[in-house]
Amino acid sequence: MAQTEHELPRVLNAAHATSIVVGIIIGSGIFLVPREMMAAVGSSGMVYTVWIVGGLLSLFGAMTYAEIAAMRPLYGGEYAFLREAYGDTVAFLYMWTWITIAKPASIATIAAGLMRVLGTFGMFRFFGQPAFAHLLWSQVFAIAATWLITGLNIIGTRKAGNVHLALTWLKGLLIVVIAVFCFVFARGHGDWHNFGTSFAGARGGFAGFMVALIAALWAYDGWSDVTQLAGEIQRPERNMPLALIGGVAIVGGLYMLTNAAIQYVLPAGAIAGAERPAADAMRLVAGAAGAALVSIGMAVSICATFVGSSLSGARVPFAAARDGLFFRGLAHVSPRFHTPSSALILQGVLSSLLLLAIGRFQALFSLAIFAEWMFYALTASTIFVFRRRDAVGTRVFSVWGYPAVPVLFILAAGVLLVFSIMDQPRNSIAGMAVILLGIPVHALYQRGRKGKDSTAVTS
Repeated sequence: MAQTEHELPRVLNAAHATSIVVGIIIGSGIFLVPREMMAAVGSSGMVYTVWIVGGLLSLFGAMTYAEIAAMRPLYGGEYAFLREAYGDTVAFLYMWTWITIAKPASIATIAAGLMRVLGTFGMFRFFGQPAFAHLLWSQVFAIAATWLITGLNIIGTRKAGNVHLALTWLKGLLIVVIAVFCFVFARGHGDWHNFGTSFAGARGGFAGFMVALIAALWAYDGWSDVTQLAGEIQRPERNMPLALIGGVAIVGGLYMLTNAAIQYVLPAGAIAGAERPAADAMRLVAGAAGAALVSIGMAVSICATFVGSSLSGARVPFAAARDGLFFRGLAHVSPRFHTPSSALILQGVLSSLLLLAIGRFQALFSLAIFAEWMFYALTASTIFVFRRRDAVGTRVFSVWGYPAVPVLFILAAGVLLVFSIMDQPRNSIAGMAVILLGIPVHALYQRGRKGKDSTAVTS
């Protein structure tokens, strides 16, 4: 079999890569998490402190990944880095966690979130009604949307990248428009004194700060996904650092602008009690049309995240299959579209199964938070391994502030992991159990593969 049958072309440029970072990070979080953050810390000043700390930590992680990815623009991103640094078993555990928990649950959540936003419009109110037996129309349409996006990613990576780029530009424009409306047209509702208000019922203290920080980091999450497409990005030595660092910086600016707009219109207590702070702020500013604009912005934002998350996610099992660590069929590249069609189909199937069990997958998704941050820390640590191995002067990009920047990111990830274990011990233990289950699965698969290889040799 020719090697080209397991190769994907480099069809994504710097604009595509940057839009993937921005588009995946900005989902519905910025429209919703200000409530959780205010309820946790209780003051505008502390909310901004959390946004800044979360943004800096994400930037530190992006800078660390940028050095690694620029030198190793490989399929699968984090999977490939872990395999080269720590071997097959660690890489398999990452891939196992990715396909069993993280990515299918993420895509299922994105699809369900899109249906919830669309359900706020009158024409989609039927989403809450049963379609067949206990299956709701929202589940049916979420599964349909999953396969629509999967189909788009199958028929062309460049086509999907172009759609994602357009949606990301549109979501950025809508966010700016919403912020401008809040500042310019607030009339009697806007007040700079709101920035000095506080919420007396906040959790407060270190625990409150950590709850808010987790919410902020969740809103920033997704910047690492672009590394999984590194093998398909043109001039990766230049474009990977540009996308990772520039993308996180753009998101940070948009988040701070949106948060400022919400706080200009609503005092701290109102933000802490609002289910949808951005929509409530726009409803005061522009009535029902303003709230509808926020819903449109959320829908567009989620669609961009949907396309980018599905596009990047399938590259991990594809890379593992190429390396012989997983079923070889997942390394199949469509001869017509030059995309990892089999891996994309598997991802769609697993996401659809979670959507069918929508009443139970929220708990499963909470396990992914623990797993993701554990692997973030582990992947960031590979920079120390590669610095020892690589010849001096061969790096195409060097993380600024080394070794302090990667160390701070790893320490922050460690603190978050400890807090997650203390705050949600059951989910954290269950998440670790799923990860460790990958060890016997890996051993059984490798044993079976060796058995087939030996049979083939003797026959």
